[in-house]
Amino acid sequence: MRRLQHVSLPYPRGRQDDVRVFYGEVLGLVEKPVPVTIAHLDLVWFEAGSDELELHFLPDEVAPDPRARRHFCLEVDELDAVRSRLEQAGFQPTEQEPIPNRPRFFSRDPFGNLIEFTTILGDYRGGT
Repeated sequence: MRRLQHVSLPYPRGRQDDVRVFYGEVLGLVEKPVPVTIAHLDLVWFEAGSDELELHFLPDEVAPDPRARRHFCLEVDELDAVRSRLEQAGFQPTEQEPIPNRPRFFSRDPFGNLIEFTTILGDYRGGT
């Protein structure tokens, strides 16, 4: 296996604009064009890092369990700034167990998907 290339998440049909507001405006991700061969599927794609790492959103059934811990993680440069943008947009970041050299918090998107945000400061085993 070479690498993770993309993550796909559901959103309720007809709420593409909410996907764009949260991931584009609040989080600052850059939207990518969807390939013309699958444009009819109402997908929304974002760049999520270098080497074509992407987040894909597709209309599908969404039945979020507020206790579910499955998530994806975005590494960010300015963790406090992201937390502030989320709070200003009405989202409630939550703390989890700490990991050495990985300050982090979690938040749910408008559809209940859980996202971890972190900054990597060194080796998580406590080294640098």
